[in-house]
Amino acid sequence: MLGLHVFAVAAVIFTIVMGLWQLGVYDDRQAHEQAEKRDVATVPLDEALGPDEAFSGSANHRPVEVRGSFGPADDQIWVSGHSLDGREGYWLVAPFVVKGDDALLVVRGWSPTNDSVPATSNVGTIQAVLQPGEESGSAIGADRTTDTIRIPLLANELPYDLYSGYAIMTDPEPTGNLQAVPPPDPDVSWTVGLRNLVYALQWWVFGLFAVMMWLRMCRDVVREARNPGRGQEGDEPPVA
Repeated sequence: MLGLHVFAVAAVIFTIVMGLWQLGVYDDRQAHEQAEKRDVATVPLDEALGPDEAFSGSANHRPVEVRGSFGPADDQIWVSGHSLDGREGYWLVAPFVVKGDDALLVVRGWSPTNDSVPATSNVGTIQAVLQPGEESGSAIGADRTTDTIRIPLLANELPYDLYSGYAIMTDPEPTGNLQAVPPPDPDVSWTVGLRNLVYALQWWVFGLFAVMMWLRMCRDVVREARNPGRGQEGDEPPVA
């Protein structure tokens, strides 16, 4: 029995370690894919997204360079429900006019309050990361505040022909009391590295099977020790 116990414990530890190793490989594949999507070249806005184009997967999280100018303070809005460093606050979103009435909504920065709109810096070019518009939201309130960046809704309330997505500004630094908003990490499908995830689950199933066989063999040995010779072929029935 001692040898059986040693073998069973070793088998369970081995399957757990191998499963964790495969799970680590899966996590590494996910991180590598995310890094590849994040580490892409910055392109002019019109190479990633046109003014009348639907937002595509290739535009999502794409770093772009945008030439134009910010719209006036009266056209900028606050978006509630955004936290930074554990503090609740607001995004300040401004239309960045590219040409004519074509404008890209740009997150200028984060603020703990939605009081006054800081003046924009005198820049003609910004660096930003494209994001898809959100699916639901409320109209702009009296305090120029809404809860999401829903492009079709805001297109009806702002005097611009808005792009189908928005962008988070990464350069230059925000002005006034605004703080920079870090772009979210790119989305990565859970199927990237799926084979390694399946291997991890497979190793743990092997470990569970080893535990079940270990318990069954121990139970059989204990039963045999308590009832030696019971049910063996050739046993003589007791004499009446």
